[in-house]
Amino acid sequence: MTTPPPTTSSTQPWNAALTQSQFMERDTVLVLDPLDNVISSASKYQSHVFSPTAPRGILHRAFSVFLFDASTGELLLQKRASTKITFPNVWTNTCCSHPLHGMEKEEVDGVEDVRVGSVGGVKNAAVRKLVQELGMKEEEIKVEEFKFLTRLHYWAADTVTHGNKSPWGEHEIDYVLFLTIPSKDAITLNPHPDEVDATKWVTQQQLLTMFDDEKLLFSPWFRIIVGRWMIGGGNEAAGEDGEKTKGGWWDDLNRTMTTDDFCDYTTIHRFDPPKEHMGGGGDAGVMFDGEGWEVMAMEYGEKAKDGEKVEEGVVGDSSKKQGAYGKIKTHKESKLNQLCHLNEVWSAITLLYLQPLQSNLDSDHIQKTFDESDLQFCNEILCKVSRSFAAVIRQLPSQLLVDVLIFYLVLRALDTIEDDMTFFESNEDKVKILLSFHKTALVDPNWTMMGCGEGDERRLLEEFPKCHSVFAALPEASRKVISDITLRMATGMAEFVNKDLGQGTSDISQYNRYCHFVAGLVGEGLSRLFSVSGLESPSLAGELHLSDQMGLFLQKTNIIRDYLEDYVDGRAFWPQSVWKKYSPSGDLGYFANPTTEEAKNAGFHCINELVTDALELVPDCLSYLSKLHCAEIFRFCAIPQVMAIATLDKCYHNGDVFTGVVKIRKGMSCMLINDTTDVFGVHGIFYRFATSIIRKADQERSKGFVDPSYDRTMKACRTILELTEAEAKQVKHASLVNGTMIVASSCAAAAASCLAYKPSTSSTNKNSGAVVTTAATAAMASFGILSFFKTYLVKRRQSVVSSLIPAAKLCEKRSQVE
Repeated sequence: MTTPPPTTSSTQPWNAALTQSQFMERDTVLVLDPLDNVISSASKYQSHVFSPTAPRGILHRAFSVFLFDASTGELLLQKRASTKITFPNVWTNTCCSHPLHGMEKEEVDGVEDVRVGSVGGVKNAAVRKLVQELGMKEEEIKVEEFKFLTRLHYWAADTVTHGNKSPWGEHEIDYVLFLTIPSKDAITLNPHPDEVDATKWVTQQQLLTMFDDEKLLFSPWFRIIVGRWMIGGGNEAAGEDGEKTKGGWWDDLNRTMTTDDFCDYTTIHRFDPPKEHMGGGGDAGVMFDGEGWEVMAMEYGEKAKDGEKVEEGVVGDSSKKQGAYGKIKTHKESKLNQLCHLNEVWSAITLLYLQPLQSNLDSDHIQKTFDESDLQFCNEILCKVSRSFAAVIRQLPSQLLVDVLIFYLVLRALDTIEDDMTFFESNEDKVKILLSFHKTALVDPNWTMMGCGEGDERRLLEEFPKCHSVFAALPEASRKVISDITLRMATGMAEFVNKDLGQGTSDISQYNRYCHFVAGLVGEGLSRLFSVSGLESPSLAGELHLSDQMGLFLQKTNIIRDYLEDYVDGRAFWPQSVWKKYSPSGDLGYFANPTTEEAKNAGFHCINELVTDALELVPDCLSYLSKLHCAEIFRFCAIPQVMAIATLDKCYHNGDVFTGVVKIRKGMSCMLINDTTDVFGVHGIFYRFATSIIRKADQERSKGFVDPSYDRTMKACRTILELTEAEAKQVKHASLVNGTMIVASSCAAAAASCLAYKPSTSSTNKNSGAVVTTAATAAMASFGILSFFKTYLVKRRQSVVSSLIPAAKLCEKRSQVE
């Protein structure tokens, strides 16, 4: 046996003011799903606790550095300090730690970084820890010289140190990094005693000798990496004649460092620990084969391959648009709770069966102008990519409907290209596609893009020639508007492609600029389409500010609601100048899935300020709506606006935003659509939800919650109340009448039941049938009475006060003038 090399002990005093426990509380690690997507953050302490509620702690990202002396082939080991909380006194590779959120040099890598093997964030973290733990000098370590080889997903309870019920352990997706130096003299080694007890340079044989020494302890992840890949052909693959074509990584360092022969960026290799590291505070058992693996696979939508490794793929369900395609949960109210809102139930019945939004797609003008098959595809894909918006578009007048439909699909296609973070070889390739979209997709009738996007959005791009066919048949004025807005939006998207949005936009100015490009321009384009259609005044096309603000209101609402979804996808938009005021970790993920009162309250502070920022746009939105004359266009614009104010009310001081997707009830959506027929209905809705936000803010204030945005929120809401109060009072009066009608209808139903039902002694079953039939008939009668009165009141209100004119009458008036 080869004698192990001498040990170098650390002597430099620890200069940092923080203890190991304080570091555990302060540092914020990257919380992952099993496919290595960053989904939130947690303290280092929280992520390493093994308990009955978290048997393996919290899965997070880590790295393992292996530093070699190229002249001798020796590997630098460290012995973890006895003061370390997890796995103290064990020998391990050169350095192992975690990339963190909120560092000055970005340490968060996205899907694209892993796909190409760059992982600059992990490498930055490695440099930071080599300096901190081993006393190396930053200038001695070149980030670009790290070799990223692969990832492993493992877990291990620290039962050897803390006993069978150990409260501590590791559960990580570990990035393996190799680094070589010309000789030992090329670096400074001055380990910190609170991190490292000793260091050793070892050859392969010397390391194997150490492994044989039962007195020495080794980290489980180090044993896995060495045994699987590093020594003696652990990563070998047999050729046609059975000859092994690959050796271990350490067997040929030059080949490992200068070629990609051993690099595997797509596979996450899965390992359970040795038996001595199972158990812990949560009695954790086997995870990656048998029953344990199946549970994990069902939870995350993964498929096991070869027992201990899984090829990376799509997480979740591509049919689910919200919730990052099923990666995060959507908060929904129970069916019972939804049924308890009788007004909303009635609204749903009315919208779905009695008075649905009428589609004008079958009009003679449209049928004669556009190819039937291609138009059918556009209508079908519209329903797939935006079910709620589809009905609102289809109720537009025939001379405008298809223009807006195609405008929406073109921008949705562009947005799909922008959102895909894995399809393009580089950001430069994506930018080229975006900037040329208006002169390729909108000019070439055969243009298509295969494999970009998810679900129905991918299909939209793959069958885009059908959209082009319909686009080409639009009036020239409409095509010019669509092409112009497409180019300007693509230019704005290209501006943001190379920006690191993992932690959101930099400030309110950049936040507004992004919203302008992706939504404000949509508002401008719609105003111009309304004008060129002849249904609205030509001056509306010049209302650039109001059009922009209307778009910003909708986009900001979506961004607020989609916090967790965007964060999981690695492209967030909450402005840092806002959220960093409330995140002590300096990371946007601090608010996700909070477990402490401090984190929950910080989230409330942040979201309340962002909701308030959006509410301040409402006056301009209402001003824009007041300039519309066409009833169908008014409804088209107003419905998304009232949905937005309802969503802001739902999000205000709502912790569910930080744990999933928040949505308003479907019945409420139906009620809002039904009530959005004129200015009175719209103002009544804005008044209602502004009042609701005031009530919530006052309730929380009365409980002792101190909200820095309270005064600003009150001012924004009271401004809305002042603008909408007069119309809201009339709507409130109508609501009282409506309530009376419900009572009257119920009485009518009861009376009908009493009159219609005659007891019979002949058959109990017949009596039961009669009761059911009578009750159903009475219910239908009551709904009929209610429907009659509601329709009558709405029409009466519109005939007296509404300045909105149906498109057909507008065209009739215009033809009379001509």
